[in-house]
Amino acid sequence: MTRRITTAVVVLGAAAFLVPGVWAFLWPQSFHEHVAMFDPFNLHLFHDVGAFQLGVGVALVGALVWHDALSVALLGATAGALAHAVSHIVDRDLGGRWSDPWTLSLLAVLLGSALVLHRRTRIPHDEQGAP
Repeated sequence: MTRRITTAVVVLGAAAFLVPGVWAFLWPQSFHEHVAMFDPFNLHLFHDVGAFQLGVGVALVGALVWHDALSVALLGATAGALAHAVSHIVDRDLGGRWSDPWTLSLLAVLLGSALVLHRRTRIPHDEQGAP
C-alpha cells in the first residue's frame, strides 16, 4: 500500500513538472499569459524555466524505473542540461555569451556520457536489491 501511494505521488509530481515544463519551453508566450503572469515577458527566461522543469520531471520518471540515485540524478541533469542547451541555441540572438550554446551542449554530452558509463558498469542485480 505504501509503495502504491509513493508511486502515485511520484507520477503526480512528474506530471506537475513535465506538463508546465513542456508548455513553458514550447509555448512560452501562452505559459506567460495563462500561468506565470509576471511582466515583463522574457522569452529566454521561460525557455530556461521549462528546461529545468523538464529535468526534474524526467528525474521523477527515472526514479520509477531505476532505484539507483546516481542514475536518476544523471538522467534528470542530462535532460535539464540538454533542454537548457537547446534554449541557448534557439535564443542565441537574444543575448548571452557566444560560448553559451557550446558550453551548455558540452555539459549535456558529459552528463549523458556519465549516465551511459554508470549504467554500463552497474551489476544487473543491483536494481533488484533496492526498494
